[in-house]
Amino acid sequence: MDTGDFIKGADEIQRKQLPMATAWALNDTAKEVLEHIQNRMETVFDEPTRFTKNAFHVWRAKKTNLVATVQERPSVGSKHYLKVQERGGRRPKTGLERMLSSSLAYDGVLAAVVPAKGAKRNRFGNWAPGERNQAISAIKGWSETGYKANATKDSKARNRSRAAYFVPRKGSKLSPGIYKRTGRGKREKVVKVAHFLDSLPSYSGRLGFHDGAEQVFETRFPMNFKRAFEKAMATRR
Repeated sequence: MDTGDFIKGADEIQRKQLPMATAWALNDTAKEVLEHIQNRMETVFDEPTRFTKNAFHVWRAKKTNLVATVQERPSVGSKHYLKVQERGGRRPKTGLERMLSSSLAYDGVLAAVVPAKGAKRNRFGNWAPGERNQAISAIKGWSETGYKANATKDSKARNRSRAAYFVPRKGSKLSPGIYKRTGRGKREKVVKVAHFLDSLPSYSGRLGFHDGAEQVFETRFPMNFKRAFEKAMATRR
């Protein structure tokens, strides 16, 4: 904001109150920017989680430091997904994908793991953590031939009623991924719960954080400053 002309025409009291008024206006505008981004998430994302909606916070301005920042919280700063939704392109591998790529005996390129149609979903549409954790725990013991090294005959007998997760053997007609087998004999049912992809998913930019923040600032800051300056002068008097 260019305050040169304003300062020239201001008296001493007004000049003293100017930094406080500016800080108030910046903080009010930053709060509105944050609300705008949270509302936009409801539009561009399908059932955004609370973690996603609370991904940003306001670092408030002071009269000695006239900068207010809307930024990612430290807890999400290292995660990739909002950055990809902003600029588009291929996302990096997740921790789960890196772990499976290095530890799973799989004869193929494993770039990404995404839930399949048969996966259990939580209310946000993501793979339910309970089933995901069971599946990953089960397949980590599978070799390329389908032998589960950490399952003894006794343990199999005790857990016949539980779902069994597996990765298809090399040469199987089943597409790459994780499958769940339930039931026995004629009641046996096999469903795919996760796909193995040989390339990382690519996204188009759709969050619009930067453009939206600039528009809100340009529209709201002048009005917020006028109100804040009047408040600062009233307080001074």
